Amino acid sequence: MSRSSRQRALLLRNPKARRGQEPITPLLQRLERGGLNVTVETFEALPEIARDIVRLRDLADLVIVCGGDGSVSSAALAAMESGLPLGIIPMGTANDLARTLDIPMDLLAAADVIARGETRRIDVGTVNGHAFFNVASIGLSSELAQGLDPALKKRFGRFGYALSAMRVLTRASMFSAKITEKGQTIEVETYQIAVGNGRHYGGGNVVEENAEIDDGHLDLYSLEMKNLWKLALMLRSFRSGTHGAWREVRTARCVEFDIETKKPMPVNTDGEIVTATPAHFKVHPQAISIFAPVVHQRPGIVRPFLYHR
Repeated sequence: MSRSSRQRALLLRNPKARRGQEPITPLLQRLERGGLNVTVETFEALPEIARDIVRLRDLADLVIVCGGDGSVSSAALAAMESGLPLGIIPMGTANDLARTLDIPMDLLAAADVIARGETRRIDVGTVNGHAFFNVASIGLSSELAQGLDPALKKRFGRFGYALSAMRVLTRASMFSAKITEKGQTIEVETYQIAVGNGRHYGGGNVVEENAEIDDGHLDLYSLEMKNLWKLALMLRSFRSGTHGAWREVRTARCVEFDIETKKPMPVNTDGEIVTATPAHFKVHPQAISIFAPVVHQRPGIVRPFLYHR
């Protein structure tokens, strides 16, 4: 069902996204038929997204981001501040937020979701003041983000991630970290620490089997195996979110975490390096309204501090 009165939509397009060069005329026509007056802005760098929202907030009733997960996360804080609902046209490689919210990968079908006007309030995670929807990580994923060739990513999509991941694994090493939750600190030797806000990340992996993007919590896991190649045996559990069953994986759920490392290490949020340790992670419950199909929430399970099987 279309809106009874026309609303103004600010559409921000990332031409560097994997599908960012596809014609958008059919998309604009679909949105217009759905009752929206659309203004299109193109950005070349992710920080421009927030600036465009702040600059044009009084000229729009909603914001639509055409891009990948990094583009959408870059819009989060400005959208939160403006109070404008956010629409997603998934033009990226992994599109994990769209997957979490059941937004169709077909661009016209995604436009229909926005045109129907159904919204869902979801949590936003922050690390050192930078927003993320899916996951923020230190270690393997950050090394992957730093070493991923943009041309390889655009040409081969998720297979490009796999090729780069193999290169990262061949030279990976453990690092020391301190994880603090509710005043309690534990020291770990790990290959990766990931803190999830949503459900999906990394092209369809699941942060934790009961995680939801509106459950008001962050889900942490730490990879503490001696032999990194054991990851090959664990891949299926990462796809289902049951990796916490392995004794080499430490898990925890809370609303805030602090992570320190001996030397500053980069932090990857939704595919982009945005800050470095020491890192303060926090969840902002139901902080933003997203155009998405309404779904029933699965019941979550609250786990004790740094649960380790």
